[in-house]
Amino acid sequence: MNLNRLFITFFGTGLAPKAPGTVGSFAALVVGLLLLQVIPISTLFMLTLTITIIAIFEINKYEKATGSHDDKSIVIDEVSGMWITLMFAVSSASSMSYPYAYEISIVLAFAFFRLFDIWKPSLIGVIDRKVKGGLGVMGDDVLAGIAGGMLSILCLHGLAQLF
Repeated sequence: MNLNRLFITFFGTGLAPKAPGTVGSFAALVVGLLLLQVIPISTLFMLTLTITIIAIFEINKYEKATGSHDDKSIVIDEVSGMWITLMFAVSSASSMSYPYAYEISIVLAFAFFRLFDIWKPSLIGVIDRKVKGGLGVMGDDVLAGIAGGMLSILCLHGLAQLF
């Protein structure tokens, strides 16, 4: 497997025979959580931004070489989106004082990112359908990440009212 394919499939997780987007998202969640144990959230943000930009160009190369758009094995977009949602959720949970806020934030981040990535409401769906190339592949997941993160924050604050 060449370096481009290794990168866009997030070390092969996108080659899962069933639900490669979910498998890639879960792998991204695990890696993101591990990274947050050793780097600050600001560094994860910069890493996410860097990966997103590189991915746009690498996906363009892959699509040109294969003649396909948004191949299901491409999950680097899920990595960016999942990390965006995770950063929103975890940073919000850090200000919560109720039990298991951090753990709940992780579950919400995964669930809400997948919800928006699959459902593709509003502008997320428009980008998915109308923007071609790497920008389209990455763009809908970045927006799904932002939407998932914002919904995670709303739920975490709602739970804070209960506790």
